[in-house]
Amino acid sequence: MRRSANSCARPDPRVGLSAAQAFTWSGVRRGFVAGQPLAPGILVYGMVFGMLAVERGLAWLEAVLMSVFVYSGSAQLAVLGGWSASPLWAPLMATVVVMNARYVLYGAILQPWLAGANWRQILASLFFLGDANWPLCIREYQAVDRDAGFVLGSGIAMYTPWLMGTVIGHVLGYSLPRPERFGLDFMLVAFATAIALILWRGRSDVWPGVAALATALALHRWLPGGWYIVGAGLAAGCVGAARGR
Repeated sequence: MRRSANSCARPDPRVGLSAAQAFTWSGVRRGFVAGQPLAPGILVYGMVFGMLAVERGLAWLEAVLMSVFVYSGSAQLAVLGGWSASPLWAPLMATVVVMNARYVLYGAILQPWLAGANWRQILASLFFLGDANWPLCIREYQAVDRDAGFVLGSGIAMYTPWLMGTVIGHVLGYSLPRPERFGLDFMLVAFATAIALILWRGRSDVWPGVAALATALALHRWLPGGWYIVGAGLAAGCVGAARGR
């Protein structure tokens, strides 16, 4: 939901509430509703993964379990790139761990917000946390809305269509081979671009973006696998930290 320019100046009505009140079902509902505009894109993205999983020879249960427990489009597509009839599990698991290392930063940034929730609420919120709802949470927090239920609700709003898309895509994969012919393999780029636009703050983000782009291009050329994604994130973070100091 878009807020007026002066909305951040309003006092937070929840300041001073107890820890039990910092996480409410009203916040969960609000987060779920806020995530609905992104749900169709997540559904299509999941369908792309499902179709590519068919192309790489994954059974429907394998594809669904990967979406349930990995829940990362970039990591899952990277795993598909190294999948074979006899996959080497150690490199594939290392790929997932490295490419999902950004969630450590996501959780650390959200820690002040989730501090008022109990451990069940925290674990549930972090389990459903993804690339799509994280920027929504940051925007909501910056708008002085401190109900941590928003994190869980927006996460569920993204997680559900991702699983549905995986199943639908896997079914369609048998009747629609080679999804790249329809440009569906561009979904990852389009999704990342949308997230970048949501988080864009102005000129201060230019140099981190340039560092990320240059690093990604270099690593994509000289280092196989999905390391260019990890390298781009580290480069942008280092440049941003240096400029912040």
